Amino acid sequence: MKIDSHQHFWHFDPLRDKWIDSSMQKIAKDFLPKDLKPLLEKSEIDGCVAVQADQSEIETKFLLNLAKQNPFIKGVVGWIDLQADDLSERLDYFTKNPLFKGVRHVVQGEKKGFMLQNSFLRGIRQLKDFNLTYDILIYPHQLEEAIVLVEKNPDQPFVLDHLAKPYIKDQKIDKWASLIKQLAKHKNVYCKLSGMITEADWDHWLARDFDNYLSVALEAFGSNRLMFGSDWPVCLLAGSYQHVVQIIDLYINKFKASDQKKIMGENACNFYNL
Repeated sequence: MKIDSHQHFWHFDPLRDKWIDSSMQKIAKDFLPKDLKPLLEKSEIDGCVAVQADQSEIETKFLLNLAKQNPFIKGVVGWIDLQADDLSERLDYFTKNPLFKGVRHVVQGEKKGFMLQNSFLRGIRQLKDFNLTYDILIYPHQLEEAIVLVEKNPDQPFVLDHLAKPYIKDQKIDKWASLIKQLAKHKNVYCKLSGMITEADWDHWLARDFDNYLSVALEAFGSNRLMFGSDWPVCLLAGSYQHVVQIIDLYINKFKASDQKKIMGENACNFYNL
């Protein structure tokens, strides 16, 4: 089964979605399952994982409702306040829905030390009791903190979103690569091959711009812990859905068929229990 492990849906709200600034007008509108379904079909992708973009339980319920109505949405990574006193009750409530697969917090927007706060660590520790995954959304300068987070939670399934957003536009790679390799030593961490074209020059990227970054990820995680993700509709800032698929297809087309299947869906199915 081919799976897009990372995409979003929203009814655009300019007050709530302030992260969509004046340079991002292409995505300042609604994006819903009816918009994604034909793109998946054109690329022969069987399903997707919807990931939170807003930090609210309203968003989590919105995504779960879409998944209930659209069978091609195979799972949801939602948001719950991991620092809340009633976290256990909230996790119990949401995991009654079998489509609720994991949790994400937009850590890339948080201050240094956020992931290592006792309140956040306490929340992360509860996830495995509910068989939930955690998506790590960070920038490269937060990788060292993420490594400590993972070290403290060796039994928690983690996945790194967007390769930690490396500096592809400037072709900076060395420090990022070193930290990625350290993170990948922890076998409970997977990595999404996603979000790359928006870290490149939006108007002038070439497929080969990503090769070195993909090679680092492959060397570090191996084909058993990598998964394709489109980051649609955010990817539309720099290219089409087909462009994103083609970048990965071009890179893996010389791999063994079994490894291609893992990266393009099997790993996501296993990780998220789809």
